Amino acid sequence: MKQTIILILTLGLFSCNQKTDKETAQGDWIKGTETEQIKTIEKQFRGFDNAMVETGYRYQELYWAGQDQNWEYADYQIEKIKIAIENGLERRPKRAKSAEHFLTYVLPEMKKSIESKDTVNFNKNFQIMTINCNSCHAMEKVPFFNVQIPIERQSPIRK
Repeated sequence: MKQTIILILTLGLFSCNQKTDKETAQGDWIKGTETEQIKTIEKQFRGFDNAMVETGYRYQELYWAGQDQNWEYADYQIEKIKIAIENGLERRPKRAKSAEHFLTYVLPEMKKSIESKDTVNFNKNFQIMTINCNSCHAMEKVPFFNVQIPIERQSPIRK
């Protein structure tokens, strides 16, 4: 009974501190009307390039995770690559055709090689994934984005 009264009093005090008037959050750099603010935020997220920066980072982490046989970390990276690409496609749906094969075939095959916990299989599929990265870049008319298997480790993550 005493605990119930304390809970009711706590909830009552908490509800007294809640503002009832509608507040809008606005940073100092986001100016203009609501529509202009949305456009500013969209500009900050940009198109597909930020998704590719994240994908590039995770690509390297995935490679080193496989070399270390840190399969849980590798699985984490493959999932994040998928999310980064899907988020990028939400912003730039015209890239969907190029990414379709990568999302429906390449990443699932890479995931299977991680699940097999076989470094030889992982390396084979990682090479196939790299070829597919470059094919996608060629389809998007940016063949000068030539992805290669990492040779120098930058990641501090080790198993």
